[in-house]
Amino acid sequence: MPDTANLDPVVLADVLRVASAPDFEQWREQIHRTGGCSNPIHLTGWSVVKDKTTGQVLHHTDTGELPGGRLRVACGNRRASRCKPCAYLYAGDAYRIIRAGLSGDDAIGIREEIRERPRVFLTLTAPSFGRVHNIPDTGARCRCGVHHAKDDPALGSALDPASYDYAGAVLFNNHAGELWHRFLNRLRRELALRASLTQTALRESARLSFGKVAEFQDRGAIHFHAVIRIDGPDGPDTAPPSWATLDLLTEAIKAARKHPYTTVTVPAKADQPTRVLRWGIRDDVRPIKAFGDDDVSEGKVAAYVAKYATKAAEITGALDRRIGELAELDRTHVPEHAHRLIRACHDLNALYPERKLWQWAHMLGFRGHFLTKSRAYSTTFGERRGVRADYRAEQQRQALGLPEPDTTLVLAHWAYAGHGHTPGESALAASIAHDIALNRDTAREERQDLPGPRRSQP
Repeated sequence: MPDTANLDPVVLADVLRVASAPDFEQWREQIHRTGGCSNPIHLTGWSVVKDKTTGQVLHHTDTGELPGGRLRVACGNRRASRCKPCAYLYAGDAYRIIRAGLSGDDAIGIREEIRERPRVFLTLTAPSFGRVHNIPDTGARCRCGVHHAKDDPALGSALDPASYDYAGAVLFNNHAGELWHRFLNRLRRELALRASLTQTALRESARLSFGKVAEFQDRGAIHFHAVIRIDGPDGPDTAPPSWATLDLLTEAIKAARKHPYTTVTVPAKADQPTRVLRWGIRDDVRPIKAFGDDDVSEGKVAAYVAKYATKAAEITGALDRRIGELAELDRTHVPEHAHRLIRACHDLNALYPERKLWQWAHMLGFRGHFLTKSRAYSTTFGERRGVRADYRAEQQRQALGLPEPDTTLVLAHWAYAGHGHTPGESALAASIAHDIALNRDTAREERQDLPGPRRSQP
């Protein structure tokens, strides 16, 4: 139960209403199955499990018999700002996907020998669009003359908003996905050049695999963190050729980032000049270690990627939802720097309609996926969800005493009927989510105390 002492009287009244209802335990079980989802999807309908041979009905579910006449399922939103329980689950999947491509995973057929492949952790940043408030690496004062605290809301905002290139910043975000694809294409060419191979011969002897996450800097510019690995021609199942070394991969990455091909030209429109977009002048390419306490060990890299897979532009103070009209932005409490970036998306939308800048204004122009991977890097989110669904289905089958799935037929009809919680339900769901997270943390600590290799999944 939530801490009722600090609840608003209206919320407390609704908590008592829900908790005293005769079907409360059924409702609680539904919410527990969603992981304490803060915005569950409501469904109405039915499902029937029949014996394939005899047609006998073995089990029947009808939402008319459930609390409120609804079946509640998790929303599955990856954003921590929208639903922490679902984002936690998404981060766990992201961690498993990235970690499997670094250390292997017997459950999905990736052998541990993958640790011996050339692999690096790469960071590609945006160029400068003007001076911003920051904390210099040297520990000196910011250019504004102030020693900023790490949580100072001024960090990342423009020192001189009048001269800051807000249009260039959102156009860079908007084209970042294309810059990444150009970088990858050039990287393959640089690898072939250093190995004295043609592009066809490169494809026949090696394969480039990657997993990457997008992250917003305080200034609202997107940058990418990527795990890049060289495999044999068939991916993780085949060893890379002898020429594929860590030094060669590092040199090829640096050359590809600087190459003139790795740019995107945005044509001039009205008062906007022609822009040649490229990555920032600083690159960070570090080899990934199998073990260790530094920032580039397998576990740390996977955890870092998973952390940012659940975040977006809202960390800069922007909204975490699409904006209908400009007037809606003016009614919010968005910080000035983010407000100007969003306004730039609005003003540029008419000049570059094909870029859909206003549609993606809440993402400061960025329109790509936050976590992406190459096909052969490791497992997928779909496969992870499938494993979880199969596990839960088997749990339910055993609890209901049903026969093996290959002897039964499931018929169902579901319809969307809304989403969310009442105020009291929301407080109770948050309490359930807290208990689930606490139990997970306790179980993880107990596993790490056992003899043998430690596991550090989120």
